[in-house]
Formats: sequence, structure tokens, C-alpha cells
Amino acid sequence: MKNKMRISLIFSIALLTNCSWMGFNDEESAESEESGYTERGFYDKIQSSLKSRNWQIAIANLQLLESQFPFSKYAEQSQLELIYAQYMSSDFGSSIASAERFIRLHPQHPNVDYAIYVKGLSELKQNGRLFDGLFDLDSSTRDIGTAREAFATLGQLIKLYPNSPYAPDARQRLVSLRNQLARAEINVANYYFSRGALIAAANRGQYVVENFQQSPAVADGLAVMAQAYHMMGKDELAANAVKVLGTNFPDYPQLTDDGFDFDKRSLFPSSWLLRKLPHSLTAHVIPPAFDTRSHYDNLPE
Repeated sequence: MKNKMRISLIFSIALLTNCSWMGFNDEESAESEESGYTERGFYDKIQSSLKSRNWQIAIANLQLLESQFPFSKYAEQSQLELIYAQYMSSDFGSSIASAERFIRLHPQHPNVDYAIYVKGLSELKQNGRLFDGLFDLDSSTRDIGTAREAFATLGQLIKLYPNSPYAPDARQRLVSLRNQLARAEINVANYYFSRGALIAAANRGQYVVENFQQSPAVADGLAVMAQAYHMMGKDELAANAVKVLGTNFPDYPQLTDDGFDFDKRSLFPSSWLLRKLPHSLTAHVIPPAFDTRSHYDNLPE
């Protein structure tokens, strides 16, 4: 709820300050009334649609304004408002396309950070939107392609415009996205265990450890590495992973006084043999799996 209120406030501020984005003042607005009433009247009509949340009408008129008056002094502002209206109408694909176009055409615009920000929000909304509100699905089990895109876009915003008014919210969203992406990698590692693909599982665990160092999933990443190396007979690598795990997560559930409680079901056949055995002989095999979200996800960052 707080996030929704914050975003609504940001968008409200963006709309209420639209004239300042373009550098207009009252005198300039008066001149436009005298010299180009049709253009200004058209723009005022769009503002009325936006304020009344008639998104489809606003979108149609914003597109028409640009086609009828491509060199209008309202052109750049109307492009920003088109991004906003498309986002608010849940047309996230169009919002992304419009934002990318604005960023490409106006890379030095004083409000290009806004375009980047809404692009990131649109990519975030696309992530799993099909079942939102219908099922309580684990976000880390969804297709994470758009989550990766949102992570990259919001990261770009923070990097290029650290003092942007949209940066604080972007940082909070990056934390959530980072954790989701890291957890998705652990889910894939668990799947690889089920297929006997031990090297692939170890690589996924290592990827989490190296690329999502502030995520709670790092603990499971290290456990994945330890278990996979143990199953491959690489005891030194397994011991190193356990050591790092114990140093950084001393209360990890599978740590013991003697080291690590390796899954005793680790002696199931390798992947090539697993595929050759009848399903009746392998269906009962439950591979190792790691998921300590209930233990770590609520800890302070």
C-alpha cells in the first residue's frame, strides 16, 4: 500500500509540474494562446483527460498532437505524458516502447530520468502480470526475463541519476528484484539437482554468490555449492564452500559442529544414467533442495 501511495504521489507531482518540465512560464503560455490557440487548446484538452483519468482518450490525443504538431513546444512534454498514460492504462509494452523512444531522441533532456524510471516500472509490472491477483504465486518461479530488464533499467537510473527524485523508490525496488532474481537462480539449481546435473547446480550457486552478494539467497547459494561439490567428490571445494557459509551464516540450518549435514540422498545416479533408468526406479528419489527464505528473508539488509 505504501508503494502504491508513493508512486501515485510521484506521478501526481510529475503531472502538476509539467509546465516547469518544459521551462514554460505564464507569459509564454499567454503568447501561445494568441499565436497558436488550436495547439494550446488541444494540449489543454489532453490535460483534462489526464486529470480525469480517461487514459485511452488521453493516449489517442497525445499521439494525435504529436502527429499534427510534430514541432510543437509541447512535443517533448506530450511524449512524457504518453509514457505515463500508457503505464496507467496498464499498456506496459507500449509504455516501454514510448520510454525507449524518448530516451533515444532526448538523451540530454532534464527529465530523461523520469522516462527511465517509468520504463523500469513497466518492465516490473510485466513480470508475472498474467496471474497477479488470481493466484498467490512465488514470484521467483515466474519467467524472470522482464525482472532482469527492470533490474537493469532501474540500476541504470541509480547509476546515471543518483540524485533523481525517483532514485529512492528505485533503490527499494532493486532490493526486491535482486532477491527475486537470486532466488530464481536457486530454484534452477534445485531443479538441476533433480536431474543429476551437478556441475550446472554448482555453477548456479556460484553465480548467486558472485552476483547477488547482498541477497539472503547467498546462504543457499553456498549450500548448493557445498552439496554439489560433495556429490561430485570434490571434497576440498565442498569444504571451502562450507567454511565461507559458516563464517557468513553461522546459523544456517544444515551447519553442524562437524561441518555440514550433507544430504544423504546424494548418491543417486548421475544425469546420463538417470535418464536411462526406468521411471519406476527413479521416481522415489528426492534430490537435495535448498530454500531458507523463512530463515533469512526477513533479516535487515
